[in-house]
Amino acid sequence: MDMYHQLTWKDDYSIGVESIDKEHQRLFQIINRLFSFKDEEKNSRWACREGIKFFKTHATKHFSDEEAYMSSVGYKGLEQHRRIHDGFRENTLPALEQELERTDYSPDTVDHFLGVCAGWLIGHTLTEDLSIAGKRARKWDHFLPGEEIASIRKVIAEMVFDMFQLEPQMISDSYGGEEFGKGVYYRLVYGTKGEEKKQEVLLVFEEKLLINTVGKVLGLKTNKLDSMLIHASRYTAQQFAGRVMECFPNMEGCELREENLLSYEQFQKIFEREQLQVSLLFNTGGAGYFAYCMIAPHLLQEGVGIPVENENTMAEVEKYLAKREKQAEQKAIDAKKKILVVDDSQTVRQSIKMLLDKDYEVAMATSGVAAIRTITLNRPDLVLLDYEMPVCDGRQTLEMLRSEEEFKDVPVIFLTGRRDPDSMIKVMPLNPSGYLLKSTKPEQIKKEIDAFFVKKK
Repeated sequence: MDMYHQLTWKDDYSIGVESIDKEHQRLFQIINRLFSFKDEEKNSRWACREGIKFFKTHATKHFSDEEAYMSSVGYKGLEQHRRIHDGFRENTLPALEQELERTDYSPDTVDHFLGVCAGWLIGHTLTEDLSIAGKRARKWDHFLPGEEIASIRKVIAEMVFDMFQLEPQMISDSYGGEEFGKGVYYRLVYGTKGEEKKQEVLLVFEEKLLINTVGKVLGLKTNKLDSMLIHASRYTAQQFAGRVMECFPNMEGCELREENLLSYEQFQKIFEREQLQVSLLFNTGGAGYFAYCMIAPHLLQEGVGIPVENENTMAEVEKYLAKREKQAEQKAIDAKKKILVVDDSQTVRQSIKMLLDKDYEVAMATSGVAAIRTITLNRPDLVLLDYEMPVCDGRQTLEMLRSEEEFKDVPVIFLTGRRDPDSMIKVMPLNPSGYLLKSTKPEQIKKEIDAFFVKKK
């Protein structure tokens, strides 16, 4: 991308499959068109909406065509490639669209949108897609299993909320190292005494995120980084990384061996050279972006079982099947019911999450529209729905839900700040499962929800 923010297509980017190469060139042209409208307020808003629409429709079809081609040639990286596509469609795009609407298409947010789209396109087209034709090594072959990445994501979200009262949203689980805004790049290297285990953590913070979080705690009066803020951020980041490492019991005994503040060029070289096990990109709802990347190949190696050879094939297969069955049984026992809390108040959402988190898997949505999207992607066992939300209230949200055959039987309990018989009568045809007053004591709310699931069972 040159100084005028235009992506330049080169023949080296072709993978040798005409249909895919033509589509990649078209994606470059679309991004360039969006860049050309960036500084025109009226056209900028239109261009972003058209960009979102394009990526939701045409680009998604391209993903399907690309996956079909990979399947036809027996490409070994198909599943990981599909995961990257799904992540962009299900996480990155909805997050960008939500941020654009929330900020009314502010110039900074438009820059974010264009930067992330361009960065994703560059990283995916010029690295992962080239690997289809064997022109480049596959980048994401060495990621940790999905359940371990989900654990890390949850810990990160909880820590950011506990420390700064921000609700981070993961917008990519395969961050490609692209630049976003003015960044601070920080590297931490951990090792054990014998150095048989080593782990590197790369943290990328958008400058304004540090100012909006650590800077506010310090009482920073300017919008510029200074040495005190950098030092405070370093030690905050060390605590942050240490807490995430607790997800991995086999990292016990690791100590900080080295730390570096990097330029983007230095960060990029590490990113291109190393094989990452974790690479997550988050947005914090306007406060700024940050990325968490981890290089710890031994975590994968230690998870590999005994090699299956002729001499032990039968025994190992039997052990594998028995272990698999036992794990499935335990998973069924341990599975938590999923509850979606829908409320425009962050305080209400978080208080209910803290109340229920021990016994249930709790997701949160800030609006009726966000709730529908969440329910579509991850169907809950119960929805706790605020009745008095602005724009699209609880009744309208439930009407949309009941209009879909797939979701007409999803249980919904209304959360309301007042007893209003008329409102309750209006929603009776929509078949809600009950009502809870927000003024009810927390232990009673928990008791009511427990009773709901007992009765349902």
